[in-house]
Amino acid sequence: MRLAIFTLIALIISAAAAQPIDEALDYGVPPSRELRLEGHASATPLDIPGAKVIQTPELRRLLQLPIEERPLVFDVLSDEHATVPGAIWLPGAGLGTGFDDEVQAGLASFLSFLSGGRRDRTLVFLCTGPRCWLSYNAALRTVRLGYTDVRWYRGGIEAWGASGGALREPRVQWQRAPRR
Repeated sequence: MRLAIFTLIALIISAAAAQPIDEALDYGVPPSRELRLEGHASATPLDIPGAKVIQTPELRRLLQLPIEERPLVFDVLSDEHATVPGAIWLPGAGLGTGFDDEVQAGLASFLSFLSGGRRDRTLVFLCTGPRCWLSYNAALRTVRLGYTDVRWYRGGIEAWGASGGALREPRVQWQRAPRR
C-alpha cells in the first residue's frame, strides 16, 4: 500500500514538472520602476521599464551565438541550486534596500568588470520564474546603472527546465548571499 501511495505521488510530481510554464501569463501586476523590497516570491508584471522581456526561444537563440556575441546571463537566486548553463550566479543582487545601497555599489563594480566597461553589452537576468521578483529587481538596478541592453528572462529556471533545457550548478559566483 505504501509503495502504491509513493508511486502515485511520484507520478503526480512528475506530471506537474512536465507542464509547460506560461512565460506570458498575465497576473495583472503593473510594471514598476522601484525595487520590490518584500514579497519576492509573488506574481510579476509582463513588462519592465528600461529593459526587454525575453522568453525561452530567444534565450536559446542568444546562447547559440558565437562566444564574443553571447549575452552575459545572471542568476540572482540566493540559495544554491542548478541553473541555466553558463549563468553567472549573483546571489543577493535582487535584494537590498534601494538604488543607493551597498548591493548597488557592488553590482556596479562587478558588471563593469565583466562587461569590460561596455554599457551596451547584452545582460540577461533570471531567477525562479514568473513568480520571482529578484531578477526583476536586478534588471532594474542594471538599467539604473546605465546599461542599455538589459533583458529580463521572466520564465527563469522553471521555463528553461520545463522546455527541456539542461540545468547545471553555476561555476562563477559573485559573492556569498547576504543574510536577511
